[in-house]
Amino acid sequence: SSASAPARSAPAAQPSPVTGQELVLSLVKASNDPAVVQFGAAVPDPSFLPVRTVERALARAARQHRNRAAAYAFPPGLPELRRQIARRMSAYGCATGADDVVITNGCQEALVLALRAVTRPGDVVAIESPTFYGLLQALDSLQLEALEIPTDPVDGLSLEALQLALERWPVRACIATPNFSNPLGYCMSESRKRRLLTLLGARGVPLIEDDIYGDLGFGPRRPPPCLALSEGTGAEVLYCASFSKTLSPGLRVGWLVPGHHQARVEYLKYVLNLASPTVPQVALADVLHSGGYERHLRTVRGDYARAVGRMIEAVTRHFPAGTRITQPAGGFVVWVELAPQVDSLRLAQLARAEGVSIAPGPIFSATQKYRNFMRLSCACPWHSDVETALARLGTLTANLSIG
Repeated sequence: SSASAPARSAPAAQPSPVTGQELVLSLVKASNDPAVVQFGAAVPDPSFLPVRTVERALARAARQHRNRAAAYAFPPGLPELRRQIARRMSAYGCATGADDVVITNGCQEALVLALRAVTRPGDVVAIESPTFYGLLQALDSLQLEALEIPTDPVDGLSLEALQLALERWPVRACIATPNFSNPLGYCMSESRKRRLLTLLGARGVPLIEDDIYGDLGFGPRRPPPCLALSEGTGAEVLYCASFSKTLSPGLRVGWLVPGHHQARVEYLKYVLNLASPTVPQVALADVLHSGGYERHLRTVRGDYARAVGRMIEAVTRHFPAGTRITQPAGGFVVWVELAPQVDSLRLAQLARAEGVSIAPGPIFSATQKYRNFMRLSCACPWHSDVETALARLGTLTANLSIG
């Protein structure tokens, strides 16, 4: 039988600075070690990426656009790429034109620019809990206070808890990943997305929407982002996304649709690094224009759905009874709840010594909650080593739960 999903989270009820994120860098460094079985970093294995398509596009970009490749693509970025992105976004309901798009170095820079546009140091930002540790690091580096909102692995952000938080604290922005959040993997329903927008719109709190996994749903149609549903809600949405989970993490091409913060964002981007690299932008515009991106998505969504299914089945088989695991609606990570006495930081250490990386729960919280949780990435090719590594993890977990 399949394991049940973890319960809704219950984080601390007041804003706090982000602590304990130093651990993440060692985790990230481990993700570069070819001898380690990688369940820790949410980075797709090349077998899930259209490597040849991207390589050919890069070669073409360098060859055909020699002069352009040597020039800066100043903010807001390469016009052709912005046109292709706007075209795709309008296909899933966003009234976005090429001029509304700012190209960034991945989604991480888009999030940082969005935060810098709408907050000042010391401000309070409402976030999902658990949430992506890169976001926690961004809040920390910008000296922002995190207000963790309880989040359900099926329904997403608790709108009731968010409403109470908005009444009680001076929240300056809310960050959410309504489509296939990392690490929980839920997709918020359209009615809940609309309620979220109405709630934030009524209080003038901007929503920074992270839609990096939006193209990786397991269902028949791509769910609309909040940006597509925001018309008439009074809510302001700053939309962030990238091609890092779908085409190539190494190219570092993301984008931000900052709404009326466009001029400020373009200025901040320019000050930060003048421009994003030109060649990757030319190459990705080519991949989008040729239809290569859509073709890849059609196959990779099924690949990820199968990979996640295999992982859930293997965890259920190899881990102690009572282990709970999410049933994501998209993306390629699962969130696992272990027995209360299991310390996932200790588990991560023991697993690392045996050549297996995991992402321990506390790095997904501003206050190091989720000690008995871990995130596993399913984006690795399935072979006997992977099965063996999961069996080892299961044994280590069982030993820790005995104490």
